[in-house]
Amino acid sequence: MTLVKELLSGSKRALARVISQVENDAPAAHEALAALFPHTGHAHLVGVTGAPGTGKSTLVNCLTMAFRERGDSVGIVAIDPTSPYSGGAILGDRIRMRDLSGDSGVFIRSMASRGSLGGIARKTADVVKVMDAAGFDIVVIETVGAGQSEIEIARLAQTVLVVEAPGLGDDIQAFKAGILEIADILVVNKADDPRAGNTERALKGMLELADGRHVEQMIWHHGMLIAAAMPAGSSTDESWQVPIHLTNAISGDGVTALVNEIYNHRAYLNESGELSRRTYARVAAELDLQLREHLMRRLLKGVDIERLQSLIVEVASRRTAPHQAVETLLDHCE
Repeated sequence: MTLVKELLSGSKRALARVISQVENDAPAAHEALAALFPHTGHAHLVGVTGAPGTGKSTLVNCLTMAFRERGDSVGIVAIDPTSPYSGGAILGDRIRMRDLSGDSGVFIRSMASRGSLGGIARKTADVVKVMDAAGFDIVVIETVGAGQSEIEIARLAQTVLVVEAPGLGDDIQAFKAGILEIADILVVNKADDPRAGNTERALKGMLELADGRHVEQMIWHHGMLIAAAMPAGSSTDESWQVPIHLTNAISGDGVTALVNEIYNHRAYLNESGELSRRTYARVAAELDLQLREHLMRRLLKGVDIERLQSLIVEVASRRTAPHQAVETLLDHCE
C-alpha cells in the first residue's frame, strides 16, 4: 500500500507503477484499486473519438494546453491499436503530444488496445479511476479511432467529443458508423479546409434527423442490470442541444470556444441531474462487465482441456454444432 500512499501524495512515479499493475492485472492491482476508489469522483471525464485521420491527438494536445491555461491539471489516456500479428503497439500519441512534456500538471499514458473492441482497452476504466484518484481535474480519454465500434467511450466519459474532418470521403460516410448519437459535442477539425462548411452542414442535417442521446440505448445490451440501476421515476433531460464547433488544432483556431463548451456541458450535467443518471448507468455497465469476466474465469477453471480439444475436433469435422459443444461443456462443469 506504500505505492497508493505515494500516489495520493502526488508521486508521478507511483502513479505510473500502479497503472502498470492495473494494465497487467497484477494481484496488487486489485488491492490498489480498492484503496483508491474512495478517492475517485472528482475528475471530469472527457472522451475524444472519431475516425482515423481527423486529428484527434493534435486536438487533445491543444485542448490540454487550454485546460492548463485555466489552471486545471490533466491526465490523458491515449489508446493505440494493437497489431493482430505481433501483439505490439506503436504508442505514438506521446510523440504527437510532445508539446506537453515537462508540464507537472499533465500526465500522459498510452495504452495498447490489446484486441479490445469499442475503441478503448479492457483496463481503460480502471486506469481512468487511478488518474481520478491521483487528483487530476480533467481526464481525457482518446480512443483508437476505429469508427464503427467507438460507442464504448459513451459508457465511460461524461462529455464525449466526436471529431470529424472534411475530405475523408462521403460527407455522410462517417455517420454510418452510428457514433453520431453518442456525441455531446461535435467537432469539425481541420476547418481551414474549404470543404469544412459542407461537413458542418451535413452534421446539422443529421442532428435534425437524430432522436437525441439516450443513456439506456447506448448501454442496453448489458441487460437487466442497467434497468435495475436506473433511479425510479427518472427521465432524461433532453434540453442539451448538441453543438458543432469548427477547429484547427494546428493553429489553435476555435479551441477556446470548444473548451468553453466542455465546461458548459459539465455545468449542464450537474445542474440537470444528468450526471447522476449517467453515473448509475456507467456503474451498472461496469459491474455487468466484471461479473461476466469473473463468471467466465470461474467457468473456465472447471473445463476439462482434453474434453475441450475433442469437442473442437468434433465441431471442426461438422459432427457437433457449436451450441451443442458449449452445452456439453456447461453440463460437464455443473
